[in-house]
Amino acid sequence: MRGNSFGKAFCITTFGESHGAGIGVVIDGCPAGLSLKPDLIERELQRRKPGQSAITSPRNEEEEFEILSGVFEGKSTGTPITIFIRNKDGRPGDYDQMKQTYRPSHADFVWDRKYGFRDHRGGGRSSARETAARVAAGAIARQFLLQHGISIRAFTKQVGSISAPDDYRQLDLSVAETNPVRCPHPDTAARMEELIQKVKSEGDSIGGSIRCVCSGVPAGLGEPVFDKLHAEMGKAMLSINAARGFQMGDGFSGLEKTGSQNNDLFYRDEQGKIRTRTNHSAGIQGGISNGEDIWFDVAFKPVSTLMMNQETVDSGGNPVLLEGKGRHDPCVLPRAVPIVEAMACLVLADFLLRARLDKVGFSV
Repeated sequence: MRGNSFGKAFCITTFGESHGAGIGVVIDGCPAGLSLKPDLIERELQRRKPGQSAITSPRNEEEEFEILSGVFEGKSTGTPITIFIRNKDGRPGDYDQMKQTYRPSHADFVWDRKYGFRDHRGGGRSSARETAARVAAGAIARQFLLQHGISIRAFTKQVGSISAPDDYRQLDLSVAETNPVRCPHPDTAARMEELIQKVKSEGDSIGGSIRCVCSGVPAGLGEPVFDKLHAEMGKAMLSINAARGFQMGDGFSGLEKTGSQNNDLFYRDEQGKIRTRTNHSAGIQGGISNGEDIWFDVAFKPVSTLMMNQETVDSGGNPVLLEGKGRHDPCVLPRAVPIVEAMACLVLADFLLRARLDKVGFSV
């Protein structure tokens, strides 16, 4: 096992490197007969691609993709779906100085220790370029989820110390796509963009957090012990480059509450559906969805590549002054929003398919 695959019933395996021929994904387990719209895959890839604003990497990738297998006459065949995205703006020469040099806080050093060999061109497989394949797969999963009334939307919650209002229910989440930061609160978005521009001008970077809301998820998804729904969601999010923290719902702030303040009390609504009066548990109890919104936050560290000189060492342990250059994001958050959504789609599609094995009469 090399950690290139994710999921059980809806399984993806990604391949490719940052400055190789391209990036791709094989999706195994997508049900046959699913109508697939290529324009929806393209839309998600365009949301993730570099060069879309002044606060993202200027690398110019068109993200044109080819569906090589698993789709016939616009529908999934039930066999593995392969999507390939060719790299068209790779500049491997930009990384010649890094053949023997370890970039601070990158995977260079640990990759050498693990494999004894590495692709120094932009980090190779450890580059965030790999996430384009995840987004393509997530777009397939999203189309499956939409058939079952499940929607996923993420947005930039915080950049540095600047944070949007905490209650996502008071925000119009669709507004997030109207600004380059992808924050649904316009005033906050403007201040976030100003901060990102400031750190960019200084050759520095900044981190923050993304909030994701999954609506329409039916009760009963997840497993009671090792494959708890929130545990798999956390695993999915922490597999994203630069992700350093994950919390469901109130998360660590719940430590300050008593049990009577934190419990979600059940009631029957006017339609006879069992609901909870609050949603501190963020839609998951005992590792299984309860039918309420699933919402969580993912914390991202500042981008490690800086446009300033940094002290480091080479593979022989000799001191080196690493020159800051290249094409990089000063803040990963705007482009990470569609990646977070994609991984959430993959988790829920996987559990939705697995649920059909749980009991007689459970239909997806």
